[in-house]
Amino acid sequence: MGSEEIYKKYRDSLNAFLYKKMKTKIVVVGSLHMDLTVKTKTIPRIGETVLGEELKTCLGGKGANQAVAAAKLGANVTLIGRVGADFFGMEAIRNAKQHGINTKLIKRDRETYTSLALIMVDKNGNNIITVAPGADLRCSKEDIDRADPVIKSSDILLMQLEIPLSVVEYTINKVYRYGIKVILNPSPAHELSNELLRKIHILIPNEQEAEVLSGVKISNLSSAKNAAKKILLKGVENIILTIGKKGAIVVTKEEVAHIKGLRVETVDTTGAGDAFCGALAIAISSRGELKEAVVYANCAAALATTKIGAQEPLPTQIELEKFMRERGLV
Repeated sequence: MGSEEIYKKYRDSLNAFLYKKMKTKIVVVGSLHMDLTVKTKTIPRIGETVLGEELKTCLGGKGANQAVAAAKLGANVTLIGRVGADFFGMEAIRNAKQHGINTKLIKRDRETYTSLALIMVDKNGNNIITVAPGADLRCSKEDIDRADPVIKSSDILLMQLEIPLSVVEYTINKVYRYGIKVILNPSPAHELSNELLRKIHILIPNEQEAEVLSGVKISNLSSAKNAAKKILLKGVENIILTIGKKGAIVVTKEEVAHIKGLRVETVDTTGAGDAFCGALAIAISSRGELKEAVVYANCAAALATTKIGAQEPLPTQIELEKFMRERGLV
């Protein structure tokens, strides 16, 4: 089935999904950063200095971004992580609260600084990012144990790899025993054990991350599908491989499907992956079908690229519904 047919097939079910009154409970475990973003015509080569056009300071971190993405789309979200006892940390907590996120399980660590991301974005929306991890690296198993009551009552647990891998593994093992579905965005790229992968309901890698996990060099749609299928053999229940403007590849034991992306005027791709993950989590926790959820997440990711920044461009439920209606998707 082609992408157009998939969108057409899910139009009615997406319409029904958008108007469900279910308030899903999503727990996000992950990073909180302050992002310093410079807009520039070209990204410099090694040893080269270029003049930037503007500087934007905004809150980020994949954990915080994905929590905000889900909260803006209507989910009941709890964020678990750490910040430093500094101005950036205070701002990160204030911002999460402003989006309706439960922040009681974000620990202020007086022995370190809030993580910082340095981002450069070129005129085509491409970016490079360097992270000084700070408080993220001090996330602990004790932080997860404190969150036990909230985790047990959640519908979905959403994670990334910007906190220690030992804590990621501990959390997934705990949640798996509780029978709660885990969605893992394996970013930044890292090798993961088959034992861990078998406990993941949905894995959402991009092309670089899929290459690391599969050992397959991705150069086209065919090799991307092969990489995803190879990862599936390691025990993951479902894989959604995001491929930028081209959309996403869905791979399960039953099928392989390519769901194309949507054309928009791209300004900055920084928050696109996090918009995708947050939207997918809320769609899955609302009992949406997998491909239906990917259609929804594709729309959120596309809309997020039309503005600069990590969290500010993440669409609200109203903005996303309007975007989908304008394109005849609902």
